[in-house]
Amino acid sequence: MLKPLLTATLIALPLSLPLTLPATAQDLPPPVVETAVRDHILPGFSALAGSSARLAQVAETDCTGQAETLRNAWGAAFDDWIRVSHLRFGPTEMENRAFALAYWPDSRGTTPKTLTKLFADHDPIITSPDGMGSVSVAARGFYALEFLLYDPKFQTDAGYACALTRALTADIAATTSAISRDWTESYTALILTPGSEYSPYHSTDEVKQELFKALAMGLQFTSDTRLGRPLGTFERPRPTRAEAWRSGRSQHNVILSLQALRQLALILAEGDANLVSDVEQAFDTAIQQATALDDPIFAGVEDPSKRLKVEILQQTIDLIREQQLANIGNKLGVAAGFNALDGD
Repeated sequence: MLKPLLTATLIALPLSLPLTLPATAQDLPPPVVETAVRDHILPGFSALAGSSARLAQVAETDCTGQAETLRNAWGAAFDDWIRVSHLRFGPTEMENRAFALAYWPDSRGTTPKTLTKLFADHDPIITSPDGMGSVSVAARGFYALEFLLYDPKFQTDAGYACALTRALTADIAATTSAISRDWTESYTALILTPGSEYSPYHSTDEVKQELFKALAMGLQFTSDTRLGRPLGTFERPRPTRAEAWRSGRSQHNVILSLQALRQLALILAEGDANLVSDVEQAFDTAIQQATALDDPIFAGVEDPSKRLKVEILQQTIDLIREQQLANIGNKLGVAAGFNALDGD
């Protein structure tokens, strides 16, 4: 979560804010922070901005909901979002950007309700300059676009569906571009210079905690939400609560998330050979289990034998949370008792 006034600070920062590091050796950020920014965060958001821009370009050429090229472009951009979706701090949290890209879970069905109203009213707001910025976040981003691409209900009114598809893809492109730009032009300098005038972080330890929290939250979201929601209870499994089941991406998103979290975890292990080996083994086991499910939308949660495999995967991820997170926290010097899911 952003510190107070951080949004205003980021907006006010000059674009020429230098990305140079402090001059004195004792002020230099540790390699783990530099590596996380250079190898994980910046390339992740750059890739997302690039694939989102391509998605918007494809929509301008062919906005038909069932067009394979459009679905593929959406899938590629969505892949890149999943790979950075655990980085919920800094530029992603400004102006509700993360929610505007990914409003899910949606336990009350707000997204289809809001989309239905837009269609019923033929609301012209989507065609006005910056109009999508005034639309509810429930009707923006990758999950809203999934309805237009994969739910026949939203493909009957071809003219409005086309206009809304183009508006949504342009909005996604603008939002992801802003996130990537803010990371490059301002937030990288802020996170690498804790204690400086504009930085929201008072110390390097706070930066480490931010990265550690992102890893912990990513694991929890995949376990509790991506797997927990479709699992429901044994008596009442809920397969249609799985993430992106309409497009058949539920299992795929779990695998992508685990691969991205694996990369961040290995960076945070700071080159400790034993810890790196343990982290690699734990994540590789989880990824292998996720891949072996052969259950794209977790429909198997209603079958006891297939459900067991999903539960075992969830237990494996929870074991990573319990064991490897503790080891990484000790390595980073995260204070005992620090809850990575707490706010600032």
